[in-house]
Amino acid sequence: MIIIIQCLKKIFSGEKITPELKAIKKDLIKKLRPTIHENQLNDVERDLVASIRQETKNRNIDNVSRTDAYLDFYKKYPEIHWAFLGHMVSRNGGWNMTDLKGSMLTRLLSEKEQADFFAFLERGNWLIFQDIYPQMLLYAESVERNTNLFYLLPMFHVSFFMGVIWNHFYRVKDEYVLAMALIVNEQSYLEKRVIQNPYYQKTVLEKLEFKLQELLELNQIIFPYFDGKEVKMIGQTIQQFGSLSDRILLGKRLYQILFDPENYPSIYRWATLHKHTGSRKDFWPQLFNDINEADPWDSYQRRIKDCRLKPGAPKLYSPILSHAWDHVEQKKAEIGEWYANWKVIHYLNRDDSKTNGDIYHEYCKTLERIEIAILAKGAFSPKKAAH
Repeated sequence: MIIIIQCLKKIFSGEKITPELKAIKKDLIKKLRPTIHENQLNDVERDLVASIRQETKNRNIDNVSRTDAYLDFYKKYPEIHWAFLGHMVSRNGGWNMTDLKGSMLTRLLSEKEQADFFAFLERGNWLIFQDIYPQMLLYAESVERNTNLFYLLPMFHVSFFMGVIWNHFYRVKDEYVLAMALIVNEQSYLEKRVIQNPYYQKTVLEKLEFKLQELLELNQIIFPYFDGKEVKMIGQTIQQFGSLSDRILLGKRLYQILFDPENYPSIYRWATLHKHTGSRKDFWPQLFNDINEADPWDSYQRRIKDCRLKPGAPKLYSPILSHAWDHVEQKKAEIGEWYANWKVIHYLNRDDSKTNGDIYHEYCKTLERIEIAILAKGAFSPKKAAH
C-alpha cells in the first residue's frame, strides 16, 4: 500500500482537482466512517440484503451469466455507464478463457498452464462481479424506493471509497465521475486478491504472462461494432497488466472509446444483437467457428493472412464457454479495505482527449504471431489437439 501511495504522489504531483472532487475529498478524509452490522437491520433491510446477496450469487455462475447481467442492468439504468463498460470488457474475458481451449493455444500451453490461466481469469471475473453487482442492485433499489440506501453498502464489504462516491452520485448524478470511480475501485479491489496473490504471481503473472505477452496479448481489449456493412473492431492494449495505475488508465481510455458519440451507437447495437457465448465466432464468424472444422490429428498449417483465411483453410476453433470450461465453485472473497489515500480521486478528473482505438491490424498481427510460434515449436501431440 505504501508503494501505491508513493506512485499516486508521483503521478499526480501538482495536479489540481475540481470543486466537485474537493467535495468528495472532504468526505473521504473524515475520520469517522459509517458502519452497520447485521443485528442493527430491521426486517425490511434484512430481507433486502438477503435478496441482493442471492441475486448476486445467482448471476455469478460463470463469465456468460455475469456478462449478461451487466447488459441487462445497463438497459434498465443507462446512467450507470460502468455497467456497459463492464459488459464489453467481460466479453473479452470470456474470449480469453475460451482461447485457452481453441485451435491455437492448446498447441502452445500444457493442460496445467491452460487451467492455471483460466483460474486466474475466472477468479478476477468472479471477484469483480461479487463486489460491483450488489452496489448496482442497491442503486436500483434506491431509485425504485426513492430513498438513499447506500448506508447498507458495508453489509456487502464494499469499500468506504465507493460509499462516498455513491452518496455523491445520488445527489449530483455525475455519470463520468461514478464510472471513473468504479474503474478505480474494481482494479484496486483486484490488486491484493489476484494481482499480488502469491499463487497467481507464481503460476501466471511471472510465468505465463511473460511467456505469452507477445503472442496471446491477454491485455488486448476489443469492442466489435457495425460500420453499416460488416463488423469491425476498436479497442486498446495494455502492456503492464501487473501495474495498478496502468490498468486504471486503460479503463479510462476504454471508457472514452466506448462512450465516444461516434462509436457508442454502433457498439451498443452490436452488443444488443449478439448474445455472448464466449466464442470469438460472436464477432468474427468468417474467421472463427465454435465447431472444430480441422482434423485434430493433422499438424497445424498456417491459415491466416491479414485476418483472412487462406483458400481452403478451416476456420479457427473458438468454443463456447460451456464447452470449454466447467463451472467453478469459488471460495469466499477475501475481506479487506483497499482505500488508504484520498489522492486516488485524481483519477476521476475528466480527460476529454480523444483516444485512438485502432486495433484491427494489431490484433491480426497477434494471430499471425501465434501461428508462427506454433510452427516454431514444431511439436504436435494428439493429446493437445482442440476437439
